[in-house]
Amino acid sequence: MHEIKCPKCGEVFTVDESGYAALLAQVRDEQFHKELHERAAQLQREKDEALKLASVQAQAEKEKSVYDLKQENEQLKNKLQALGKDKELEQAQTAAQYIQQIEQLKAQISAFDKDKQIALIAAVDAQKDALSQKEQAIMELQSKLKEAEKDSLLKEQNLKESFNAQLKAKDAAIEFYKDLKTKMSTKMVGETLEQHCETEFNRLRMTAFPYAYFEKDNDARTGSKGDYIFRDKTEDGVEFLSIMFEMKNEMDTTATKHKNEDFFKELDKDRTEKGCEYAVLVSLLESDSDFYNAGIVDVSYRYPKMYVIRPQFFIPLITLLRNASLNSAQYRRQALELRNQNLDITNFEESLNDFKDKFDRNYQLASDKFKKAIEEIDKTIDHLQKTKEALLSSDNNLRLANNKAQELTVKRLTRNNPTMKQKFAELNDKSEW
Repeated sequence: MHEIKCPKCGEVFTVDESGYAALLAQVRDEQFHKELHERAAQLQREKDEALKLASVQAQAEKEKSVYDLKQENEQLKNKLQALGKDKELEQAQTAAQYIQQIEQLKAQISAFDKDKQIALIAAVDAQKDALSQKEQAIMELQSKLKEAEKDSLLKEQNLKESFNAQLKAKDAAIEFYKDLKTKMSTKMVGETLEQHCETEFNRLRMTAFPYAYFEKDNDARTGSKGDYIFRDKTEDGVEFLSIMFEMKNEMDTTATKHKNEDFFKELDKDRTEKGCEYAVLVSLLESDSDFYNAGIVDVSYRYPKMYVIRPQFFIPLITLLRNASLNSAQYRRQALELRNQNLDITNFEESLNDFKDKFDRNYQLASDKFKKAIEEIDKTIDHLQKTKEALLSSDNNLRLANNKAQELTVKRLTRNNPTMKQKFAELNDKSEW
């Protein structure tokens, strides 16, 4: 922006770069017109002086030739008169020659006059041609001057119309936001600013940002969150730009007036937690501050890569940061490839170490199981041996029992039992019947 002071009224007004360039062009046009008029006047003076000089030179040469011929004629006459009577015959003889010479000289004078006239006419014609060319050049310059004046007037009119349109649009926007603030609550004002930025971005999403991500930050696991996160990437998926956005506004009637600096710390914290490269505060706070109304404000002296903008600079800032970051996309891609390679090597080493750990753990488990199985087999063998011994002992007892059973008779059963003897005797007697 440039400040210009009016030389007549003394009023100081501010114009942007395009307006300042137009004023400079207008000043240059006026200087060009002035120099053109001075050059045309100088050419006209040179033309008049050249004509006068040619005429004077031609007249001087003619007069000199006539004077020389007259002098020579007078000398001849004086010579004729000075001759004596004794030379009258000789004079008579030579008179014809002299007369002839005089006639030749007269013819030469006449021819010389004609040549001088022809040369003078040729010089005048040449001067006329030169003057005609100069006049034609002057006419062309005057025509260009008129066209330049028309273009300058047209540009001036277009600039005035453009400035008037911009002023009307800004006035309308100011009135709209003022009216909007008076009609809505503080929460609605902030939400409307977010909707405005989201609408502006969505209008250009498919044309200017086809691979970009711009959504609300709904992740509050860390205790706080920003308003919007912007991420852009190349066609092959390499992310080269990320921005954390915070939108802040308040009503004019709000009792407690916030400042933009009140939100820097929290915004930087959200940017760091969400892994964003830049932090941008879109703010309508401190509406009377010339510092924040000047355009895109870099506050990196407080927090790294942080900017404060008005809503009208929302899209321009994204475009600037995007164009600046596109140059680093190739380096980011190479860094990502190196990181992926290192990650692959790290993953391979981790997988190998994990396999070794699991194999060792499984080997230990299998070895322990094998030892326990051997121990159980040994225990089972001992148990079976004891069972075998028990079975062998049982077999011996059964054999002895069988032997005893084989040796068992009725006599032995009734040897010490008189009652049983009697019963068996009775049974024997009945059987005999």
